[in-house]
Amino acid sequence: MIQRVCVAGAGSIGSLYAGHLAQVCDVVVLCRREEQARALREDGLHVSGRSELHSRVEATTDPAELGDVDLVICATKGPDLDAVASRLEGHALEASVMTVQNGLGAEEIVARHGEWPLISAVTFMSGTRQSDTHVEYVLDTATWLGPYGSTTFVNVREVAGLIVSSGLKAEAFEDLQPAQWSKLIFNATVNAVAALTGLPHDFHFAAEERPSDLGHLVHALVDEGKAVAAAAGIELGEDPWKMNVLATRRGSAHSPSMLEDVEARRPTEIETITGSLIREAERLGVPVPLHTALYRLVKAREASYSE
Repeated sequence: MIQRVCVAGAGSIGSLYAGHLAQVCDVVVLCRREEQARALREDGLHVSGRSELHSRVEATTDPAELGDVDLVICATKGPDLDAVASRLEGHALEASVMTVQNGLGAEEIVARHGEWPLISAVTFMSGTRQSDTHVEYVLDTATWLGPYGSTTFVNVREVAGLIVSSGLKAEAFEDLQPAQWSKLIFNATVNAVAALTGLPHDFHFAAEERPSDLGHLVHALVDEGKAVAAAAGIELGEDPWKMNVLATRRGSAHSPSMLEDVEARRPTEIETITGSLIREAERLGVPVPLHTALYRLVKAREASYSE
């Protein structure tokens, strides 16, 4: 049984996992900053929005202080994963490690730093970090999990069950790739378009009535991604275009993480999301001119921060 969980990364997604899981098991948060670790130890973690709860958690910046844990959830953004996996190296040796980054290749990054049993995951839930100890739960959508390498499906189902018991949504798959690729295509499209237009994920992304409507571009980007998946032999779990349309009808527009990053003048996940799609396309010989154009434009937007 999973009795103690480490959440590595205390941003919005990590805080949502930590706050909910602390309702059903012991949780220790591995933070980057000592001031956040101290605040979490003293004040606990407040989740508002879709859930309303206040959880007591342990928190530290020192991996040597984690103690015995059964599960580590790496909840950092893609560009920070290698650094957090490096910090975990030599620690939590009896734990399984779950990656929950956007894009492809997170598992290989973690595997370079230890021989933990690995669980692949992608999540559609989202939140807004209000402070070091408060996160607003915005989208109460699921985390999808699957085994990686020699990890058993029994292990994956146990982790999914724990997440569900905490009040979050989760679903276990024997093969995560169809779901992972659906999310990759959706993310590579929606995040990059939002970052460049400044639009939250709203009705514009699905509109195709007029020649000038943004939905035409979004649809074409999705079709490019689907062509790459087909060449890779992946049968998608869900149609990314339908995922996009449904998401725009939820009633409240959501700001994708890449839009939040460019507005805050932070590095984005363009390399791990769109970059991974483009690299797969190159490997398979599939042209993706639209995704390549958006990739270069977002990289240029990042370069503008220092100008």
